[in-house]
Amino acid sequence: MADSTIPQASSSPSDETTRRKSGRVKHKPVFLQTDPNLSIIPNGNTKRKRTTEVEEADVDNLDSEASDSDGSDGDPDEEELKEKRRKSRSKKGSIKPAAKKPKTSQPRTTSLPVRPAINGAKKSSKPRRPRAKPNSAMADQGTGLFAELFAQGHTADAVAAEWITQYDRHNTNAMCELVNLVLKCTGSDSEVNVHDIEDPDNAASKLEDLQEEYQAKRITDYPLVSKAKGYASFRSTVTGFFSALIRTAHAAGVLYSDIALIENIEVWVTTMSSSSIRPFRHTATVISLAMQSALCSVYSEIADGTANSTRQKEGEQKRKAVNKDRVASIQKRVDEGERKLGMIDTMMENIFNAVYVHRYRDVDPKIRVDCVTALGRWITAAPDKFFTANYLRYLGWVLSDTSAPTRMEVVKQLSKLYKRKEDIGRLRGFTERFRPRFVEMAVRDAEPNIRAATIELLDLVRETGLLEPDDIDSVGRLVFDSEEKVRKAVAGFFAKNIDDLYESVVEELGGEEGMAEAVGEDDPEDFDVPRKSWLKLKCLAEALQLYSSEDEEDAEPELQKAHPVLVGAETDSRFTLAAQAVYQGVPDIKEWQVLAGYLLYDNSSAATNGNASKSPEYLFRERCQLNEFEEVLLLEILKESVKQRLLEAVESETDKKGRKTTARAEEAREAQENVAVHLAEIIPRLLRKFGANPTTAAVVLRLEHVLNLEIFEELRQGSTTYASLLDDINKQFLTHVDQGVLAEASNAILHARTFEDLQEVTESKLQELWTDTISSLTALASARNDGKEFDLVSLCNTVARIANLASVSDCVSFFESESGPPSKRSTREETTSSPASILMGLIASDCLEADDEEAQERSQLTMDAIKAILFYHMWLIRSIQTSIEANVPVSNLPETDTFASALFTVMNTRPGTDPVRLAAA
Repeated sequence: MADSTIPQASSSPSDETTRRKSGRVKHKPVFLQTDPNLSIIPNGNTKRKRTTEVEEADVDNLDSEASDSDGSDGDPDEEELKEKRRKSRSKKGSIKPAAKKPKTSQPRTTSLPVRPAINGAKKSSKPRRPRAKPNSAMADQGTGLFAELFAQGHTADAVAAEWITQYDRHNTNAMCELVNLVLKCTGSDSEVNVHDIEDPDNAASKLEDLQEEYQAKRITDYPLVSKAKGYASFRSTVTGFFSALIRTAHAAGVLYSDIALIENIEVWVTTMSSSSIRPFRHTATVISLAMQSALCSVYSEIADGTANSTRQKEGEQKRKAVNKDRVASIQKRVDEGERKLGMIDTMMENIFNAVYVHRYRDVDPKIRVDCVTALGRWITAAPDKFFTANYLRYLGWVLSDTSAPTRMEVVKQLSKLYKRKEDIGRLRGFTERFRPRFVEMAVRDAEPNIRAATIELLDLVRETGLLEPDDIDSVGRLVFDSEEKVRKAVAGFFAKNIDDLYESVVEELGGEEGMAEAVGEDDPEDFDVPRKSWLKLKCLAEALQLYSSEDEEDAEPELQKAHPVLVGAETDSRFTLAAQAVYQGVPDIKEWQVLAGYLLYDNSSAATNGNASKSPEYLFRERCQLNEFEEVLLLEILKESVKQRLLEAVESETDKKGRKTTARAEEAREAQENVAVHLAEIIPRLLRKFGANPTTAAVVLRLEHVLNLEIFEELRQGSTTYASLLDDINKQFLTHVDQGVLAEASNAILHARTFEDLQEVTESKLQELWTDTISSLTALASARNDGKEFDLVSLCNTVARIANLASVSDCVSFFESESGPPSKRSTREETTSSPASILMGLIASDCLEADDEEAQERSQLTMDAIKAILFYHMWLIRSIQTSIEANVPVSNLPETDTFASALFTVMNTRPGTDPVRLAAA
């Protein structure tokens, strides 16, 4: 039996070879996809399968060993076979099983066919770019690269890699397709052939022929700027392809091994960038800029790698036992990197000198914008190459571009550069050279958006310490600018000016220790005692006074004096507009009660207390003293602060999604009540302190406009408090002759009449005003008619008050009432004259023969009388309209002949540009 199982030995080589082969039956390999009898093995059973295979392999090896031994020693006997089997079993037991895989918490799942990872491991790479969707609009517009890029939906990287492969096979054909792609991107159907590519010296003449063909077709639009459907992503696709082309050539090494690649592209593209036809020039410029951007990225990547290698070499050389082979290998990498950097540097210089130097001042502003954007990208991507004065100056020169979008783009790019704190040193020379232009653009540029962006740029320049004090003041004055965008942009800049001034003043007063000794800790409930924030408010007032100019301040009052009838709406002052701008930037403005306490504080004791002149408290109070102009400024800011506080309370009623809640409504209502109660107490105190000065009195009266009178309707004793407030307003109306005070008092009364529940109190106070002014008018007019001496100024002031009252209250009944007792020299008609008749008589008696001292008063008297009669007729027409709507018969129609005759008299006696004539017209 043993002999039948063991093959016989043979001395021939063929027999021995046959004998040494395994006796296992060999089968043709079966693939998983083709054999229906094989099933997918679960993940957990792979261990047993591997062990079985190892055992079978060991048995085969033992059989082979047994065959070899038999062939050399002869036929073994039974004992030898038993010994061999015993040894084989012990040898099999010594084989270690496959290492167990650590158990995981993931459940077992059936293996599914998945895409294998590269090299057996999943690489962490950049996010995959989505596959481009085929563009149906360009499906039939081209072949070759253009079709692959736009019509077939391939990604730019895939198309670029395929083109590099084609270039390796036949570079001339590949270059021909690439040039035709550029031509197709311009909107041209003309193409070049292989012979044109083989003769690069004739590229200029060939492009001239193509331009003539293009002009003959009279094409008005080209893909790069087309608004047609399907062209929205055209620019990004083209630039993405040429960027991918440079990156792929770099990765494949073709960029360095075949220098003719980039040279041939430059020959055609740079020649097209100087074309007289805009589509050719614009498209070639965009492609050149995209290639340059890709070269910058490659340059930066190689530079970083070379720098790392250099550091590795230096570290290796510092070791005690230097590995010379490793140093030589690293040095080889460094030399290779420097060689590549030199080649890329030459490529970038060629593109910059051949394209950018000529196109950054192109006649087309769109090309100039593209150049500015590209240069900013290059400086950021390759700062070692482009972040120098030699390239930064091109951005500085474009600051004076005639195109607003170009100037805006260069400001954006410079803002990005100034945000790079690590490279600020490189901008020092550039800033010194172009800083005056920065300031000029912020102050005088025609576009508000550019001015606002330049102010933000100057704020970044200021953080670097490269802005001069005069420039800081020039920009700070823009807080009074007429453009809202400019004021909002300068708010943060102006707030930093206040902080700098505050810090310097604190140092003068002995620092924080001196401040603590002077005022101590702030009491959150007591606003009438000195606190640290007063000094910040003082600095704010000083800065506003410094930046204010007299000519702008007097412009609006002159308009009111020249056209008193035409100016009816309330306009915000320059200081109010400035307060609106800096409200968010200066937190101390938001505490309006602190500001009111500062204004109401009597600082006169600080000047008289000479014994304590060296104390910190005295120095603090002396430094916080306000002059008259600063008081006006802070009063304007107080009014705006209260207004903004009320607006914030109203806005807080709703959340970010616009939903109202009961809790929010209660909090907002409580905030409004607190403001109304405290403001009603503060306004009379402010009027007592500042009411004598017409300028400050007018500002205080504006505070009543923002007062929410609905609160008084709900509060106990609210009507009493409001009646007292109206008494103070009436007092200001009757004691002042300034037009500004009269206008603000009239507006305060008009504001009070809008609330029905307080109408009884308001009407009673208004009746008192009418009675006083009409009585004064009739007395002065009677003295004037009797030939007695009368005060012309008093008459002017009385007529002005009547005109302002007529603008806010129905004056028909007061104007048509009969006057007081007749004078001795008056006729019967004169004794029954009404205030309306008196006013029309004053208009008719206007003359230019008056003395120079009285000419101004008489002109003002005539204009106020015209204004009063005009409002009288407006109220009269309104009453007639109301009667007609109520089906009430109209007893008497208004008589206008006398008024018209008086106006014609004024217009005939006054010159064409006289203010009185303009008012009569």
